[in-house]
Amino acid sequence: AWSIERPPGDTAGCTFCHTSPEERCSTCHQRHQFNPAVARKSEQCKTCHWGKDHRDWEAYDISIHGTVYQVNKWDPTQFDMSKKLADADYVGPTCQYCHMRGGHHNVQRLSTVYTSMGMSNADRGAPLWKEKRDTWVSVCDDCHSPRFARENLQAMDEACKDAGLKYTETFKVAENLMLDGMGEPMPKDLAPDWSGQHIWSLKIGAYHEGAKYGGKKGESGEFRMSNCSDIERVCFESVGYWMTYIFKGMAHGSWNDATYCDGSFGMGRWLVKAKAASEQARRFTALEKKTGINWVPSEFWRKGDYLDQLSGMKIVKEFPGKTIFDLCPEPGWLDT
Repeated sequence: AWSIERPPGDTAGCTFCHTSPEERCSTCHQRHQFNPAVARKSEQCKTCHWGKDHRDWEAYDISIHGTVYQVNKWDPTQFDMSKKLADADYVGPTCQYCHMRGGHHNVQRLSTVYTSMGMSNADRGAPLWKEKRDTWVSVCDDCHSPRFARENLQAMDEACKDAGLKYTETFKVAENLMLDGMGEPMPKDLAPDWSGQHIWSLKIGAYHEGAKYGGKKGESGEFRMSNCSDIERVCFESVGYWMTYIFKGMAHGSWNDATYCDGSFGMGRWLVKAKAASEQARRFTALEKKTGINWVPSEFWRKGDYLDQLSGMKIVKEFPGKTIFDLCPEPGWLDT
């Protein structure tokens, strides 16, 4: 949804990875070589698996494991890429060694409590996740003790839990501002989101029920990266960027990423930004009320230079009264 929301030229990076490359052997094995030894190197994952909202490569690269790999990868006695993953005796793990253990090509099989790249508050110790967590530990204990692996898994759980507290508080600040009628601009003042809806972008299904949040019962807003108030963008970045830094950093042993590089420090800063934006909006509202100023949102919220290129505008113009969910209602359509 975040990429569909943008003009096509903005999202070359999204569409390049999320189209046919996902289904081609040559994406990893390289068309002109098709050499398994090439596909076993961590850099092969780097083309797609990096960036603000899926910071896998960066987290691995500056982790202790990534450092071991970068320092030793030239030495075939330390990393013999000619061997199958099942037979390899590496001095440290590569992306493929952990995520494609033994050559298994279902990469998410060796992930743990994934929950939308770490952006969901989840009970990470729930029985639902036990098998995934046990499998995760079984990979680590190729080199470490099971106790060591579980301690690091618990450390990741705690970091994600703390991030969830900041996430919840940041969203609550924006929610209270909107409920008090000061969330500027309001949905009615905006161009539609990518789906053709005029629903507050932070109304996520059952988390924000009722007409006061916009939309019908059960309907969700869609996270916006643009054409939204500053405080909504701050909320988006807090969970979409910094919370994933924490999750990815802790999962890969990159504590710098989890803490300093806009991880937990970043989430703390964005919580302050949300509070500051809320305070400013409340002060402006009080001044406007006292002086009799009737604020009217600027027209650019409805008509930016590129808004007519977006799917939401197209739906509103060509299918009045409908959203993309009305036009594509069959279950699972969004997944395909």
